[in-house]
Amino acid sequence: MQVSSVPASTAPETAPAVSGAVAPAAVPAAQSLQVSVQDLRLAIMAGVLAAMAIVFHVGTGSFLTPENLYNIAQQTAVVGIVSTAVALIIVARQIDLSVGSVMGVVGVLVAFLMYTHGWHWVAASFAGLALALCIGLYQGWLTAYIGVPSFVVTLGGLMSFRGAAFLVADGKTQPITDPVFLALGGGIDGSLGPAWSWTLGIALSGLLVWLTAARRRGARQHGFPLRPLWWDGLLTGFFIAVLLAFVATLNAYRITDELPGQGVPIPVVIWAAVVIAVAFLVRRTRFGRYVYAIGGNPEAALLVGIPVRRVMLKLFLLLSLLVTVAAIVSVARLNAGTNSLGTNMELYVIAAAVIGGVALSGGSGSVLGSVLGALIIQFLDSGLLLMDVSIGKRMVIIGQVLIVAVVFDVLFRRWTGERVA
Repeated sequence: MQVSSVPASTAPETAPAVSGAVAPAAVPAAQSLQVSVQDLRLAIMAGVLAAMAIVFHVGTGSFLTPENLYNIAQQTAVVGIVSTAVALIIVARQIDLSVGSVMGVVGVLVAFLMYTHGWHWVAASFAGLALALCIGLYQGWLTAYIGVPSFVVTLGGLMSFRGAAFLVADGKTQPITDPVFLALGGGIDGSLGPAWSWTLGIALSGLLVWLTAARRRGARQHGFPLRPLWWDGLLTGFFIAVLLAFVATLNAYRITDELPGQGVPIPVVIWAAVVIAVAFLVRRTRFGRYVYAIGGNPEAALLVGIPVRRVMLKLFLLLSLLVTVAAIVSVARLNAGTNSLGTNMELYVIAAAVIGGVALSGGSGSVLGSVLGALIIQFLDSGLLLMDVSIGKRMVIIGQVLIVAVVFDVLFRRWTGERVA
């Protein structure tokens, strides 16, 4: 039985995490600094990400350039948006194999209504959301109330909704020309520009400082032990430095010498908003606590009065909402809706969640972990592409990296004393 875990205390509140049981032989220094198992896992992942960036840059000479990092940020946004919700699905001991196909049918419907029927992009987007919610309600009801395993339900959806994506527009590509809609996918006009990017970066830096101060104030009021002030300051300063360096790098990318720097792409802003919203659900609402309680022990959660079926249904509806957002961003980025949209997306988002530390047995995982997992997947794919590795070899390598991540997860949980089955 998977042990239910408790949110870790980190410097930024937007990095919710749930950690497993700490090993009995914990290091006293780590205890005084309140470094949790989840903090250690995330630090290892961040180190892996940095090592990959250095190795690929040494091997290619162009990996850490502003242009490549700008493209990686845009490409990762779609996977990152979906993986935040898929992480919660897996935490609750469920799975969804149909996210790529649902993204395809929703994206094609939005593009079809805009191109063929002349709908405004807002109305078409709401129509796509309505379809996605109907699919989520259907699959969630079968799973939560009828008791059909989510693996079977969504495996059927994987095939059915991919076929539906073909039927919506009879397999024809639906081009998009609305400039406002296209800006949602990035591109020349799909970024904030230097001024707004710096404004956003400074505002988020201020938010990190405020959240750290609020956490320390709350711990002091309730009599909880405080981290050393220098440690909190160091962590917060590190996150702020990374954030501002990210903004500076994206501002340095110019499509032409005549144009100003691109700044933060709109898909990345949308991804960040999704992460913050889901993090709030996890850390600040009963719904988030219920999800982890159900993943830790569904029978016990039911006995203590948690509405397990209702929470499961809401999880599938949340996933449908974020799949719609990802579909809109993806269609806008491609300038068209095609029935192949979202192909293999389910593999990438599940891999991102697992690499990010979400336990397949449920009850443990973090939103920040899914973000780092998505970045690791995209770093690996982009780095191998720059090194001119063929698509077949890239698929083999990414698949084996997923297996290595699961092996690491099992060994790490044994080392920290967390039960894995």
